[in-house]
Amino acid sequence: MRLLALFLLTAPLAAPLAAQAPDPFPPIPRPKRSWTLQTDLGLVNTAGNTSTTTLNAGDAASVTIGDWTLSQGFAVVYGRTDGSRSAENYVAGLRLDYLVSPGLGMYATGRWSRDRFAGISGRFEEGTGLSFRAVATAATEFSVEAGAVLNQQWNLNGTQDRFASGRGAIKFKHLLSKAAYVKQLAEVLPNLIDANDVRVNTETAVVAPLSSRVALKASYVLKFDNEPQPGFETTDRYLTSGLQVVF
Repeated sequence: MRLLALFLLTAPLAAPLAAQAPDPFPPIPRPKRSWTLQTDLGLVNTAGNTSTTTLNAGDAASVTIGDWTLSQGFAVVYGRTDGSRSAENYVAGLRLDYLVSPGLGMYATGRWSRDRFAGISGRFEEGTGLSFRAVATAATEFSVEAGAVLNQQWNLNGTQDRFASGRGAIKFKHLLSKAAYVKQLAEVLPNLIDANDVRVNTETAVVAPLSSRVALKASYVLKFDNEPQPGFETTDRYLTSGLQVVF
């Protein structure tokens, strides 16, 4: 009984002392992790006097560990008109970013694309460069990038092209409301050997939420090649719309 009484008297005093004592085995700090994933899907099908099917799909995912961010993206536009293929474009890529200091970063990219209706059966691109975030507010983000790209291209006519190009790009995103936003991407890729060979890629997108995870997305993509493959046009345009799901 005396031991029990002593414990009851000393326990209220021992608790604060134990709380102040250092932990001999503190938990190991873990790097901050964050990830994002979104998917896009659109489908148009008509029947009757003409039969048309157009599919556009894509995804964008990223994971951040400390100052490193790994991103992945994929997009496809495929269409058939009256039983014949009328559109076929694929793009897939990986990108690794490292934050050197607030606002300044380095990146390395790898991208594969296929665009039969531009005369290209396959193209690999490996690039690196610097990125600078010029504006970063709660509603608006704006960044610029500069770098260089190595290109290996296989054409439908059986020829191959290998060349280096520069790269300049801008990224702009502005919130229209808490979840709706407009986005603008643009990149210029001048051939470092042939000054007339310049490529330009742009995307303008508007996203309007339907719920916390589902939104409507409309985008306009333009691809320009000042020296296209023989027999092909310089400019391709894609206007797509559909659902975007964020996980």
